[in-house]
Amino acid sequence: MAGKKKSAARRNRPRMAESADRFALYEAAVQDADVEMEFVADIYRKTRGRDARLLREDFCGSGWAACEWAQRHRQNRAFGVDLDETVLEWGRQRHWQRLSPATRERVQLIHGDVLDTPTEKVDITVAMNFSYWIFKERATLLKYFRAVHRGLGKDGMFLLDAYGGYEAFRDEYVEKRRCKGFTYEWEQASYDPISGDYVCHINFRFSDGSAIKPAFTYEWRLWTLPEIRELLLEAGFSKVAVWWQEDEDGDYAPVERGSADPAWICYLAAEA
Repeated sequence: MAGKKKSAARRNRPRMAESADRFALYEAAVQDADVEMEFVADIYRKTRGRDARLLREDFCGSGWAACEWAQRHRQNRAFGVDLDETVLEWGRQRHWQRLSPATRERVQLIHGDVLDTPTEKVDITVAMNFSYWIFKERATLLKYFRAVHRGLGKDGMFLLDAYGGYEAFRDEYVEKRRCKGFTYEWEQASYDPISGDYVCHINFRFSDGSAIKPAFTYEWRLWTLPEIRELLLEAGFSKVAVWWQEDEDGDYAPVERGSADPAWICYLAAEA
């Protein structure tokens, strides 16, 4: 009887997926704002010969990177812009509220559309995690890049990431990675080679067999590097450098030619 009671208790216990916070899981699996902002600051310093102080994080989600930027130096300020008020409020509670009062004054998390939400001109705008791929039409992506260009000050720079390789064009493909307390899954659900339409999911699985599937869904266009670079130049940027991963330690450097790896991630630094 005791064994049956224990089994019943296990059945009645809340499943791990039911109590999990998908935003916290995303940050644990995908983001490292400290490393990311160090990288952004380093690229700007190497390219412009001075330190950047004012940053705008487009598609900022929780605004973690914006908050991290402001903490790096007492003169640093940041704007974060995102359309999703739910994740912005989550970020205010998780990241912004934990800043010192003086640092909070140097961070603004704004509910708005990156296409038409102007802020003070900044040194750097960042659009990470391939978020700008939400713009599927060439004209719309060009409009966004032009808006970024207008929002940059003297010696301004736009930093964004991209990925590719022949594995990126596969559909019905799942990549798994074990994280602390859960398994992260990147699922490429479908890809249309005619339109470039691309649907991907992030899933989280737990040791009790439960899952959040999908936790996030992305309906993108899979843009290629030549397309992105051409659009940036058309939008008014004077130069676009591609920073490619050169070694297993994750170090990136500007290159003229990349390698035809099955899967790669790179960064683009577009100078105003």
